[in-house]
Amino acid sequence: MSIRNLLAGTALGGGALAAVNRWLRSTATDLPPALDGEQHTYRWRGMDIAYTTAGDPENPPLVMLHGINAAGSSGEFREVFGDLAADYHVIAPDLPGFGRSDRPPLRYSATLYEEFVADFLAEYDEPSVVASSLSAAYVLGALETDNDADVSELLLICPTAIAGPDPPKEWLRELFRLPLLGTGLFNLIASKPSIRYFNADHGYYDIDNVADEWLDYEWQTTHQPNARFAPASFISGYLNADRDLAELIATLDVPTTILWGREADITPLSDGRELANEADADLVVFDNSMLLPHVEFPEQFDDVIDGQFAAIDD
Repeated sequence: MSIRNLLAGTALGGGALAAVNRWLRSTATDLPPALDGEQHTYRWRGMDIAYTTAGDPENPPLVMLHGINAAGSSGEFREVFGDLAADYHVIAPDLPGFGRSDRPPLRYSATLYEEFVADFLAEYDEPSVVASSLSAAYVLGALETDNDADVSELLLICPTAIAGPDPPKEWLRELFRLPLLGTGLFNLIASKPSIRYFNADHGYYDIDNVADEWLDYEWQTTHQPNARFAPASFISGYLNADRDLAELIATLDVPTTILWGREADITPLSDGRELANEADADLVVFDNSMLLPHVEFPEQFDDVIDGQFAAIDD
């Protein structure tokens, strides 16, 4: 093959990829709120952070922090948010770089999320906190380093400090940040078949518990402008938290409950048992669930909240 033909083929392939990227972006709609409630904006370091509240502001505050993944958003709590609003003032942000929050092309890091969590929690008077997956590590890190972030109780769902390569892979992060190739690779990871596969293989014990409308919402959120930048740091390991979760839970003077899906495989139940034993924390296990027991069993999740947190009428 001549150099001319090779260059022509490369240009043609690049043009086709660019066209596909543009088409996918054009088919995504503006992202509506994932949760019913009052919509607010929290201004943080030049970013508009979207968050939803529900319930009487005079009720005890309950902040709910979604886990980190390519399609992460506060919608993770869609099945429990409304019911919990009967007893709590529930607050659920879309973390920076996700959902309806701003997504500047930063090199996102665990430190950035710890600092955001510390500042956001400091807006409320000793809130109870629910945190999922990596966000649990950010909450614990925030409580260790920021005296203004004071909480009353913690419920940590399949908590982990490591969810990507360890040590992080700079080349992988920079690959996904490339305008053409990076966007194309992210579109593959965030395709509808990929989203369904991850949910069925790791997220939910029974994918039939997930409405098609929600899977479409996850696709929509991954095709917003600049959607790849925070996941690029996640996929490459830069959102891993350099934290010993057991030590932090044991050291912090905060009542802590750990919730785990029995069939979870990315973070297996054996990890949960070890963490609970080392931290001397309560462990609640949901059968027939994986990473998202609060979605598949919302009534049982509400019972855990009622049993473990200080209820409004106590």
